[in-house]
Amino acid sequence: MTEVLFYHLTESKLEDALPALLEKSVERGWKVVVQTNAEARRDFLDAHLWTFREDSFLPHGTDTAPMADAQPVLLTAGGENGNGASVRFLVDGADPPPVETYERVVFMFDGYDAVQLENARTHWKRLKAEGHVLTYWQQSEEGRWVKKA
Repeated sequence: MTEVLFYHLTESKLEDALPALLEKSVERGWKVVVQTNAEARRDFLDAHLWTFREDSFLPHGTDTAPMADAQPVLLTAGGENGNGASVRFLVDGADPPPVETYERVVFMFDGYDAVQLENARTHWKRLKAEGHVLTYWQQSEEGRWVKKA
């Protein structure tokens, strides 16, 4: 069964929290696909991941770039898995493709966005009913992830 994690952003923006989680995934040798809800947002995240920290290098690309299939982190606005990832991040309220094809699926949602919050609740209920292992993480006031369920 797919492990499904929900990350509830309450203290930082997605673009501040996502890079650290992607770095940890790459360090573990996982291939990752990050799905957003729009091509413009995909392109914004692409540019951001090159510059989010001066001393960082997070190898990644978009689904429209050459050699997309070779990227350890692939950004997309669609449901495809162009790099054969075992981990999928869903951000900005993106709707997931079937989760059964992944070892791990991560929903990251803005706790101050009513649509994203309701979307996350809907996915939680559906996936729990399907029998997936779910965990819920929320940011502390310091911005650290605390497991709540």
